[in-house]
Amino acid sequence: MAGAGYAGPGFNPPKPPVFHRFVGKALGATMWFWIFYRGRQDLPHLLGWEHPWDHHHGNGHGEEHH
Repeated sequence: MAGAGYAGPGFNPPKPPVFHRFVGKALGATMWFWIFYRGRQDLPHLLGWEHPWDHHHGNGHGEEHH
């Protein structure tokens, strides 16, 4: 089975540069913020808790309720 020396005793992966780590964390955080932002807007519709046609969120199209 795979033990501690499976990859070989001399295998030392290189450390990524600080810039790459920073950019990776920044892009990962941006991805999660975007997912949560869209989930906050769209999740009730996807789960069926409310219908998209039930509420007008003031999009400014000048539609009047009759």
